[in-house]
Amino acid sequence: MRIHCLGGGLVGSFVTRKLVEDGFEVHLFDVVNRATPAVFHLKDAASADHSSADLIVNMVPGSIGHDVLRVLHEQGHNIVDLSFSETTPDRLPAGPGVVLWDVGIAPGLSNMLVALAQRELGRLDKVSIKVGGNPAQPDEGWSYMAPFSPHDVIAEYTRPARIVRDGTVTVVPAMDELHTVDANGRTMEAFLTDGLRSLINLPADSMGEYTVRWPGHIQRYQRTTLSPDELVDAWAFDPQRPEFTWMEVRVEAGENTRVWTVEDSGKDGDSSMARTTGLVTFACVKAWSERPLFDRGVHPPEDLPDDVIHDVIEVLKNEGVAVDLRAFDDGEKR
Repeated sequence: MRIHCLGGGLVGSFVTRKLVEDGFEVHLFDVVNRATPAVFHLKDAASADHSSADLIVNMVPGSIGHDVLRVLHEQGHNIVDLSFSETTPDRLPAGPGVVLWDVGIAPGLSNMLVALAQRELGRLDKVSIKVGGNPAQPDEGWSYMAPFSPHDVIAEYTRPARIVRDGTVTVVPAMDELHTVDANGRTMEAFLTDGLRSLINLPADSMGEYTVRWPGHIQRYQRTTLSPDELVDAWAFDPQRPEFTWMEVRVEAGENTRVWTVEDSGKDGDSSMARTTGLVTFACVKAWSERPLFDRGVHPPEDLPDDVIHDVIEVLKNEGVAVDLRAFDDGEKR
């Protein structure tokens, strides 16, 4: 199978390398020179010739992700989309392409875990997703470094958040509902961001996604006078600094509760966010190479069948990412 990877940033380079190591013929397209084991093309992703590709993995920044995806979809390609553009792929016009979108940790794995719970338990009362990639220790500055496009982080902090309250989709300001959370023994803060995306359509009484940061980070952002370009420099990723990614997905339905936790601290020079995001993408590509996942259309990760979702979880575990499930039934102590 020939795979075209578009975008070779922190996550894109990781996914590309994993696919090469797994024996695929991989071509990487970027407008910036990248050191990669794949065949490299210094070309614009949208205008390049992808006619020979069996599958395309779109990992360009969110600011251009939807435009690139639209072109590929119109050309009839099979596409795994990881661009997290503000305009979600379900708003694409009808086309001949087949798209699986939002295949990272959150959205992505979070959607898959919620889907497993919904298929088991039925209509959900409450869904809470808390996730963040952060330095292992806070500092006297931002206590943060961006593991993916800093401009996408800024968009996350400013775009109004779509949540579900009383069974109705509601829009609230980003950074609302700031509260303290215990991230595996770390006292951190969480606040609403617009991360539910396709999950907003799943029947539930209450649902929200929260970004997790060290205390003081978001307050500093709210009062900063730095420009977006200055924030890019301030949040530059330092590969030598220890960091971690942590996620909790909590689903409640009647007397039943399911709580998944996912955690990673990076490995062999790869950041935790590159691993937890990229391994989900890699596992989805691998599953698609083994059998057609969909015949047509544009699909969010919660459309994946149970066996593929469990395979994704096993890929993460086999690579050393901690994925744990706690189940509480019939009102057991939580």
